[in-house]
Amino acid sequence: MASVSRWGELSLSGARLDRIVRNADTFRQAEVRRTGSDAARAGAELSALENIETAVEQSGLYPAIVEFEAALQRLAGDPVDPSLRSATLEAARNLAATFNLAGSSLDSVAELQRFEAQDGVDQVNTAAQELARVNLRLARAADGTSDQSALLDQRDVLLQRLSGFADVTTTIAADQTVTVRLGGASGPALVAGGTVQPFAMTSAAGGTIGFTLGGDPVAPASGSLAGRATALTTLAGTRTSLDSLANSLIAAANGAQTGGVALDGSPGQPLFGGSGAGGITLALTSGEQLATAPAGAGAGSRDPANLTALRAALTGADVAGGTDALLFSISSTVASRRTTHEALQTIAGSARVALAAQAGVDLDAEAVNLIRFQQAFQANGKAMQVAATLFDTLLAIR
Repeated sequence: MASVSRWGELSLSGARLDRIVRNADTFRQAEVRRTGSDAARAGAELSALENIETAVEQSGLYPAIVEFEAALQRLAGDPVDPSLRSATLEAARNLAATFNLAGSSLDSVAELQRFEAQDGVDQVNTAAQELARVNLRLARAADGTSDQSALLDQRDVLLQRLSGFADVTTTIAADQTVTVRLGGASGPALVAGGTVQPFAMTSAAGGTIGFTLGGDPVAPASGSLAGRATALTTLAGTRTSLDSLANSLIAAANGAQTGGVALDGSPGQPLFGGSGAGGITLALTSGEQLATAPAGAGAGSRDPANLTALRAALTGADVAGGTDALLFSISSTVASRRTTHEALQTIAGSARVALAAQAGVDLDAEAVNLIRFQQAFQANGKAMQVAATLFDTLLAIR
């Protein structure tokens, strides 16, 4: 504050505001953005991985495989029993449907992640446009004015919002305008002065995604968009593994089935049709078509040789073991990412606390100061009252 010394600077308060100085630590602000961006990436990836885990586990794939193998074992006790044949065929139907469900559930998770990633891209573009407008106004704002201070606050809020979606590197000019780069200090500029480069999402093989800035590829290292991109890569690998398990089942079952004869003595037909988790179907329509007897056996044969071959083929393919390994891998990844996310959340929280301690207002401390000032005011009032009484007494004596 500067005291009034000239008539042109007259103020009813007896003082005028010279300039506004913001109590902002750029290093702590950058740390909040960096740690928050890392936490946002871990959070987005963890959320997607949990959805992947749920999609595979809740489909009931492993129990369906175990039940199909158990049905084959029961059928071996009496290969010509109509009820056992029907139950085995129904177990095969349920297994195919379960693979379909797991595949469609993973597709839904992927679609959700791509939708949220596109929403994030849209929000980045919106924030970048707002930041460019703030830059233009900052370039015209007088130094130390309330207008500049408000614009700087808005600039920092927008930078914080952007860092939640992607890692941002900032350069502050002398006029307080900011240049924002994505993908590191040497990455392309998203915002430079009043100019904004369009940020976009691209689709790649297997449902994975990538990003471009101004038409050129850019790879965010952190932020929720990086987390979703990583999760979609993991999901694509999970889907490939699931398709491989379905194809192994189809190959093993059909190979054995076509090597024997059905209950009426006709050559065995493929048990499953289609390919992959989403395309596998039950090809047989009746339990009598199950080829339990070896080639050359007559109608109504009780010889379970080909059924034994079918069970051996499934054991060799180890579809149950592969499914169990897939579930374990997903669960282990989720547990690992959860630990990482919790650690990064703690680090980000510490950075926010450090910034608040430096630039924020401690309400408890301000309350103490208010009471102190109030007591000082009351003491001064009392002193003035005593002085007035003394003057009145002295005047009365005269």
